[in-house]
Amino acid sequence: MTKDYYGTKRITAWPSKSPDGEDGYAVKYADGYTSWSPKAVFEAAYQSIDAMSFGHALQALKDGHRVARAGWNGKGMFLYLVAGSTFIVNRPPLLGIYSEGTQIDYRPHIDMKDAEGKCVPWLASQADMLADDWVLVEA
Repeated sequence: MTKDYYGTKRITAWPSKSPDGEDGYAVKYADGYTSWSPKAVFEAAYQSIDAMSFGHALQALKDGHRVARAGWNGKGMFLYLVAGSTFIVNRPPLLGIYSEGTQIDYRPHIDMKDAEGKCVPWLASQADMLADDWVLVEA
């Protein structure tokens, strides 16, 4: 059975044995190249996309994917990376802080689409950062 995995790049892999019978994985890369990796080496580098660490989920966000915790109760909730942007001040509340016409540069950040379909800036909790139940959410 093939599964997708996330490491430093997204790959597809399936359990396979080497010619001498060693357990490992056949690995197929996005460009179609296929190779074989010993089980311990592979499992140290990749996590299944249905059980990722926060580090792999963060890399997935940086690569343009949406992610969520498998344990979140709200339906349709997920995180996505918002690219940095530029905004010209023309209304409150920024108008009370900066002069009209001032250019504000927003840094990239993570937002969440919540269960009500609204978007909100998001920060990871200790539990989120230590969890291994992060999953990719397909668009």
